[in-house]
Amino acid sequence: MGSAYVVGTFDTKGDELRYVAGLIREAGVPVRTVDLATGGQHGGSGQHGGSANTDGPSDTSAPSDADVSAREVAAWHPGGADAVFTGDRGSAVAAMTEAFARFLPAQRDLDGVVGLGGSGGTALITPALQALPVGVPKIMVSTMAAGDVGAYVGASDIAMLHSVTDVAGLNRISRQVLGNAAHALAGACAHPVPAGDPRPAVGLTMFGVTTPCVDAVAHRLGDAYDCLVFHATGTGGAAMEKLADDGHLAGVLDISTTEICDLVAGGVLAAGQHRLDAIARTGVPYVGSCGALDMVNFGAPDTVPDRYSGRLFYPHNPQVTLMRTTADEVRAIGEFLARKLNACHGPVRFLLPEGGVSALDAPGQAFHDPEVDAVLFDTLEREVHQTADRQLIRSPRHLNDPEFAEELVAAFTDAARS
Repeated sequence: MGSAYVVGTFDTKGDELRYVAGLIREAGVPVRTVDLATGGQHGGSGQHGGSANTDGPSDTSAPSDADVSAREVAAWHPGGADAVFTGDRGSAVAAMTEAFARFLPAQRDLDGVVGLGGSGGTALITPALQALPVGVPKIMVSTMAAGDVGAYVGASDIAMLHSVTDVAGLNRISRQVLGNAAHALAGACAHPVPAGDPRPAVGLTMFGVTTPCVDAVAHRLGDAYDCLVFHATGTGGAAMEKLADDGHLAGVLDISTTEICDLVAGGVLAAGQHRLDAIARTGVPYVGSCGALDMVNFGAPDTVPDRYSGRLFYPHNPQVTLMRTTADEVRAIGEFLARKLNACHGPVRFLLPEGGVSALDAPGQAFHDPEVDAVLFDTLEREVHQTADRQLIRSPRHLNDPEFAEELVAAFTDAARS
């Protein structure tokens, strides 16, 4: 057994961190405590303040009793410890964040980690948690956990636990919440989940309007591969690519690249500018397609920006409004995809379903528009630099036709052999 890491600013949260560490030790799990204080001498004064200030520098004249001092963590910054202890709160916390994100993934005895923090501590700790592989137990007890936690969790599997009271002293509520976090991490460290499945894993992206295709592909590959399906909602694509970066995927079938529509047109499920970068970094066998590139996602109808007045919309449900992409938008989408595919040096096959790219882009359906689809396909064909290992494949099929699923599987088999 390795160690459970308990991390935070010992100058302001020493009592709480020691309490959590003690409970984990009592559960029979070794503990390593890590100080992230940035106040100069990295002490453990145990003083507490309001949530706006409890994660920054304070009176730190006494040395910390953590197993790993703040100076040891700070030494992982590219500029050394002096780049962290600047005397300026903002630059010190930013630099410690970078140092900790380098320190934590390098710890070979780490079996799991729990962090405690307010707004500043949460922002300091969670980038390092995101840098850990998916599956490593990671818990963040935070005053920010009852709101939008997307920026803190990212594409990782961080468990955010709302502290309820501020992380500013031990009381009847904080003891219970922190105790639950301690016992949750102790249990996860003491009872790791066995791997179990000997099949290599492949990632597939799916949207509601591409489900028949993805289900058919997963069924055809299921005997040979463990098929991991990701909902293409922005975080889904990012999570898939994190697994590729972490070495968990033997291949990717990126059938539903719709997150790029929202990136280009300002929808609510955007992929981000780094979509497909992990494919280029890893060289993992990649088969992609144009799934749901006919739509941009918004919330309820009254959330659609005024600038889109007069566009073609489809009410997917009361909380999701879809907007049909235009020729200009799909041209930009095709150019984005081409830039990313051209940066890939592993085996790439990208299929163009000329019969339609989603369930709504079929004869008689709301978004059927072969002329706009042709702009997308032609842009890709013009902009992608094709080689023996980077191929565009036109198909007369609709994306959800069973025959198109067979073509995707054949392309993946070919790419995986390259």
